[in-house]
Amino acid sequence: MTIAALRDRVSDWLLGLRGQPEVRVRDWVRVGPGQPTRVLGFDQALLWVVLGLLALSVVMVYSASVALPDNPKFARYASTHFLSRHIFAIAIGALVAFLAAQIPIATWEKLAPWLFALALALLLVVLVVGKGVNGARRWIPIGPLQFQPSEFAKLAIAMYAANYMVRKMDVKEDFFHAVTPMAVALGIVGVLLLAEPDMGAFLVIAAIAMGILFLGGVNGRMFFLISAVLIASFVLMIVLSDWRRERIFAYLDPWNERFAQGKAYQLTHSLIAFGRGEIFGQGVGASVEKLHYLPEAHTDFLLAVIGEELGFVGVFAVIAAFFWLARRIFSIGRQAIALDRVFAGLMAQGIGIWIGWQAFINMGVNLGVLPTKGLTLPLMSYGGSAILMNLIALAIVLRVDIENRQLMRGGRA
Repeated sequence: MTIAALRDRVSDWLLGLRGQPEVRVRDWVRVGPGQPTRVLGFDQALLWVVLGLLALSVVMVYSASVALPDNPKFARYASTHFLSRHIFAIAIGALVAFLAAQIPIATWEKLAPWLFALALALLLVVLVVGKGVNGARRWIPIGPLQFQPSEFAKLAIAMYAANYMVRKMDVKEDFFHAVTPMAVALGIVGVLLLAEPDMGAFLVIAAIAMGILFLGGVNGRMFFLISAVLIASFVLMIVLSDWRRERIFAYLDPWNERFAQGKAYQLTHSLIAFGRGEIFGQGVGASVEKLHYLPEAHTDFLLAVIGEELGFVGVFAVIAAFFWLARRIFSIGRQAIALDRVFAGLMAQGIGIWIGWQAFINMGVNLGVLPTKGLTLPLMSYGGSAILMNLIALAIVLRVDIENRQLMRGGRA
């Protein structure tokens, strides 16, 4: 099987689509003589899944954080502190997402290089004026709020890589012309992120860029060569870093006395939480592990609290929702490419990789399938920057879908 055939097979499996794109949800499009196309419909199923995840996140973030004020570190906070900030982040994110959905994809395409440059600038700024937390400098203080540039960089790289592939489509078989500039850009982002350090964000950003290159049709041998170089780089970073190497050993043997109260502390308590949840869970609010046993229960390890309180059923529902969401985003991207809207399609698929891959890593870490990494669960974990950028990205995907429907009904995107 050739690389091109493999790429098509993977794409078809992810999407479940063959031939011409189909409209999965009813469209309403009115085109009057001399009037612009007006769209009254959109992918309602995608919106409802996102709203469902956000609603569940409100309940679980409150449940996971309600006892934090009992800890001296959070003694000055009210029991609803994290809940109110989470709801505020969702409200702001929804408003900005609504505005983002009004911007044509053609405008986003023009802005893509500038947004990527802005992301690089912010990643530099955070190293100078950023706020340090637990040894990492990842947040820029903005009054009472904090902004995490790495979250913005994920959306920026999805747009930039899609725009890059459109510009390099004629030379995508030439390694130096098609791949080298993108590799340099990714290398710069990697250096800035590892300086924070934020290896988890770099893993996601590298996956977005490499996924778009692959789906954009870059020569298969070149793609696998770059992948091998990236993997070797990650392995080298682990080998040369004592604390990263300790994390790997702790992941491989979390119950060892040497690690259980140290590097594997979060993992062991996360596994205990899942074990207590069994099939149907202990009930909402009944988690014991969130009572100062499991660190970061409302952020990186929110899924463990879901597992303890809602059991296997709750965890399976969350996994199924993210699988469906990533698959549907890929479907919208495939429709756009079939309509000869390459930038829109690759960008949407890049966002699908972002949401799906980051959710996979977070779930894998919580379940002990992957080494501990500081990545939140998209749309659900507490964190204003992540919620904001997730909602903006999904609003842009909905915009891609709306323009697809306009074109398929004879209108103009």
